[in-house]
Amino acid sequence: MMEIVERVKDTDVPVLIQGESGTGKELIARAIHERGSRRSAPFIAVNCGAIPEHLLESELFGYAKGAFTGAVRSRMGLIEEADRGSFFLDEVAELPPSLQVKLLRVLQEKETRRVGENLIRRVDVRFISASNKDVDSEIEAGRFREDLYYRLKIIVIDIPPLRDRREEIVPLLDHFLSRYSKELGRVTPCFSERALNLLLNYSWPGNIRELQNEVQRCLILSKEDTVLTEEFLTERIIGRRRAQSSLYGFIQARAEFERLYIREALKRCNFHRNKTAQNLGLSRQGLFKLIKKHDIEIPENK
Repeated sequence: MMEIVERVKDTDVPVLIQGESGTGKELIARAIHERGSRRSAPFIAVNCGAIPEHLLESELFGYAKGAFTGAVRSRMGLIEEADRGSFFLDEVAELPPSLQVKLLRVLQEKETRRVGENLIRRVDVRFISASNKDVDSEIEAGRFREDLYYRLKIIVIDIPPLRDRREEIVPLLDHFLSRYSKELGRVTPCFSERALNLLLNYSWPGNIRELQNEVQRCLILSKEDTVLTEEFLTERIIGRRRAQSSLYGFIQARAEFERLYIREALKRCNFHRNKTAQNLGLSRQGLFKLIKKHDIEIPENK
């Protein structure tokens, strides 16, 4: 996923990010913008499903003074504000049909027109969109324009749900524990083995956002405890334990994290084993043992 981000960051082609709610679609969109050539210009985001339809057009395209009751002055639209930067359309499948036509023109002609105004304005905007819906089904149902869809999806990034990438749960827990402990001004605690097993066995329907909220909740409820036990977890996570067979034990989860950590360290050092060992604070022999233990493949030319 991040390899695709690196490949598209300096291009102007539209990108469509697909994934369930809470998987981090906006984070990926921001990564494309902040790592790319447009990073010094604005990143403007709008949720197409959060703004009423009668207001969305004026939000996106702006309006001229007197265009409607209450328009006492002209206002620039959000697309104009993103000039030379990136415009992120979250939940783009919620865009009303009338605005789909106007957006298609912006993508094709790089032009926009404010509500109640005849003046055409040129814009230089890189479009990134996201959806948690199956857009193909929306097209079949006649709710989304096929020509707009193919304009938006020149590059597609699919974000798998957290339940399909369980090896990321431990590093995400560590990240959020460290981040929110700092904000609360407390020593970073850790989860007990049983609590960690419950977290690893949970299906996370709310994905990373749900995991993030769970960590915050546990930190607040635990006060100054250095070990977060299962009593601080929400009932839905504890309840799933009885219904599920164990997918990952603590030992397996730790081993998987170790494997990923070593592999990423090798990649950063271009698979130079001496340099990797030094960076990790390991002996050369210790690194070799870990490579063998986890069956990490080294490219033949390295």
